[in-house]
Formats: sequence, C-alpha cells, structure tokens
Amino acid sequence: MPVSAVVGAQWGDEGKGRIVDFLAQQANVVVRFQGGDNAGHTVVNSYGKFALHILPSGIFNPKTLCIVGTGTVVNPDQLIKELGELEAAGVDTSNLVVSDRAHVVMPYHPRQDGLEEAGRSEATKIGTTKRGIGPTYADKSARWGLRMGDLLRPDFLRQRLESLLPKKNRTLRDFDVEQVDLEELMTLAAHWREVIGHRIVDTLPLVRDAVKADQQVLLEGQLGVMRDLDWGIYPYVTSSNPTAAAAAVGAGIPAAHITDVVGVVKCYSTAVGGGPFPPEDLGPLGQKLRDIGQEYGATTGRPRRCGWFDAVSIRHAAWLNGFTALAITKLDILDEFDEIPLCIGYKLDGEEVDELPYTADLARVEPIWETHPGWMTSTREARTWDDLPKNAQDYLQHLSKLAGTPIRFVSVGPERDQLITLDA
Repeated sequence: MPVSAVVGAQWGDEGKGRIVDFLAQQANVVVRFQGGDNAGHTVVNSYGKFALHILPSGIFNPKTLCIVGTGTVVNPDQLIKELGELEAAGVDTSNLVVSDRAHVVMPYHPRQDGLEEAGRSEATKIGTTKRGIGPTYADKSARWGLRMGDLLRPDFLRQRLESLLPKKNRTLRDFDVEQVDLEELMTLAAHWREVIGHRIVDTLPLVRDAVKADQQVLLEGQLGVMRDLDWGIYPYVTSSNPTAAAAAVGAGIPAAHITDVVGVVKCYSTAVGGGPFPPEDLGPLGQKLRDIGQEYGATTGRPRRCGWFDAVSIRHAAWLNGFTALAITKLDILDEFDEIPLCIGYKLDGEEVDELPYTADLARVEPIWETHPGWMTSTREARTWDDLPKNAQDYLQHLSKLAGTPIRFVSVGPERDQLITLDA
C-alpha cells in the first residue's frame, strides 16, 4: 500500500480534514506532520462537527494509530482540551500518541507572538493567530526550543529553562509585560506530564514498522502551499513547510516511500491573514461566497477572504508537491452562481506571467479572468460523477486541466457520504 500525503493546494482552509477523515476509515496510521494549533481542520461525521487544531483527522477511527508528528509544535493545553472534547462526545482517543521530538508551545510563545504582531505596521502585519506558532518554530531553529520528551525528564527540563528564561524575560521586559516564572512553568509541566505523559513516545519505530509492513499510512498537512515558509507568499506565511516534501521529514519517512500525493483544493479560493491574494473578490459576489460557504476561520472565527479559483497558484502547488490526484471540495457552494469567474493568469507591468511572482510583485499583478457558465441546481445529492450537472462536470474538468492533475474526489457537502470518488 502506498504512503499518501494529503496537502493543501491553495492558501489553507481547503477541506483537508474531511478528506483525511474519509481516507482514515481504511488507514492504519495517520500522521500530522507539521504546524500547530493555529489552523483548524473541520470534520463532520456521526460523532458531530469538530474543528481539530492539533489532533490528526484520523482520530475518529479507533483502529487507526494517530500520531502528532515530529514536525509539529504542540500546545499541551490545547491538546488536552481537544482530547477532552472528543472523549465527551464518545470518541475513543486511546489511539493517539505524540512524538517526543515535537516542540512545545510554551506559555511565553503566544505572548511573544501577540507582542510582535502588535509591533508591526498595518502594511506589514502577517495576520498571525497569536497562538505562538512562529516564536516556537523560531526557538526550534535557534536551538532554544523545548521538546515534548523534555516534559518526561524534569531535571533536564529545569536545566533547559534555567538557560533560556533570562533571554525570554528580557524580551518580555522590553515590551513592559509580565515575565515568566521558572517554578510556575515547572508546575505546569508536571501537570502536562501527569495528563498526557503516557502518550509521548518515540514515534519513529511505529512509523517505520507500519511502512515495512506495507500498511496504509496517511500524512496530514496543515495550511497550504501559498503559506509555505519557502515557496509561499513570504513573509505572509506560516513558520513551517506544508508541502509533500516536508511530510517525509515531519513524519519520519524516507521521501521515496511517498508515492501518492493528494492535493486538496476548493473550487474557489479563500485565505485568512495578510498578504497578496490576486483572485480576491471584494464585491457582492465575494460576500455571497462567504455567506453560502460559511467561510469563517475554524481557529479564530475571522471572516475568510474570498475569491475565485486561481490557475497560477494551482500550477505552482502541483509542481512543488508532485500531485498524483486532486480532491476538489465545496462544489455545492457554487450551485447558486449563474456565472463563475476563474483567474487563468496574471498581468505584471502589462505582460502576462504564468509563474507565481515574487511577493512584492504579486501584490501588483492584475488577474486575467475568464467566465464559466454555472449550473443553478443543487449538487448536494450527487453521489457519482454522472449525477453532476453537465456544466459542473465541464468546470471540474477545466480545473483538472489547469492543474495538470486528475481528479479523485469531489465533495458536495460536509458529510462522509457527500464525497464523490472518481477512480474507485
């Protein structure tokens, strides 16, 4: 069986959670390979509706081993909160483990995140969720970070905190805010150790054994390629790499074993946060997309920026990730549009460009538009490709052609049975 990566092909919020939830019904292992609790994966199933921020979306299958991987950053309080919410809904969470090499979002990280964002001008604000993800990854790169395995070793944890807290408190003092206390952090760490310590393990043998046994392994990313630290719209990006190549590192799998990469893409575009967003529609049609699609952030509740499908960004994503298939989500949201705009390219300084420009130039591009006829009938009851209206089929086939990738899934609603599989 292949190792499959499920990654975002746009700016995030594409519907990765519902795709992983569906695929996890046949998976042996699901690994969340990067990111933190700064974005939510919305899942709707027989247990209810959930916004998962750090838990893998395979958590609802008790037979699936769910791993919060080494490439993630974990806020233990958020992890405990999510586990409690699922257990209260009757979900068995005994199948979850956390990599001892994943980094810890400490209480000073969200504080630092908010202070840094507040210090930026309006023109340079990133749009961070202030969950502390950026500062945690920064500490990881600067080798000031703490890892989940440190929580199991109190003496070593104290030694690390004694070394780094003077630096952190100098930063907080510069902002004239309350500093952090060593003993309070040690007490908090003891609480985390008591509640989730049994879940913190070396996950590499688990992943290696599953791959060697030819089991079905799913790798779940967060956000999308346009928010990738290296290939996205820097600096308006996340602090990790949501691409398929990073899945190998974040999960602990040789890259050659990832033979299936499913790019999840909405049939229109949305974004949360700052930075250039060429297909954005600030008019009444954009507001209509937001209202029908309920486009509000799963983590922050912020209204998402809404616009139309962007062919330049999908070509960028398809090459970087090596997509083998597309999962196109939220087709039903377009049921009430008699015409559907589509961005097929950009103009920069009067010249057409097919590649994603440098961020400063991307902010100056003019989208090149074409319009497709809508279908003005509900697709929510469709369960096969042939059930879809002809205009919907034509639109989807055009998106596939623009991406250079075949379609495997089309979602026409949030429920598991509202996912059309084309190559079953």
